[in-house]
Amino acid sequence: MARRLVEAGVRLVQVNWSRDGDESSGSPMWDTHQNNAKNLRERLCPRFDQAFDALLADLTASGLLEETLVVVMGEFGRTPKINKSGGRDHWGSVFSVALAGAGLEGQVIGASDEIGAFPQDRPVRPPDLAATILHLLGIDPRHEFLDPIQRPRLVTDGGVPLREIVGV
Repeated sequence: MARRLVEAGVRLVQVNWSRDGDESSGSPMWDTHQNNAKNLRERLCPRFDQAFDALLADLTASGLLEETLVVVMGEFGRTPKINKSGGRDHWGSVFSVALAGAGLEGQVIGASDEIGAFPQDRPVRPPDLAATILHLLGIDPRHEFLDPIQRPRLVTDGGVPLREIVGV
């Protein structure tokens, strides 16, 4: 569906993980407060891997991957330690993001400490990620707009595109 929307000229497509029950019904969400390892290994990662690979393959086959930015992310990371329910709770200090397409080369930017608790090397702030995405979409990340009460606002709260990606 995402590929077909891109082919039809839709400029921004968001794909969400669908909720078709709760963890007790065998349909876990990425919010894995319980049974983290089992849910990831048996349900979540295989489904994600298949869908992500199919999207990239479809975009490649149709010649659209070079001009399409694919972003994979959640809104926060997971605690570095397993909780009493065998899950991982919300953690805002470290999380992963994958960018594909749009002429990007494969690379890793930044690293966490050895337990995934805090940034250790080349931390990336959310406004900088937003600025990078906007830059790749051809939108000036320093662009100002007027909010509902006519105050000027920056689209990225001062974010700067990642030099490793955009060469700025």
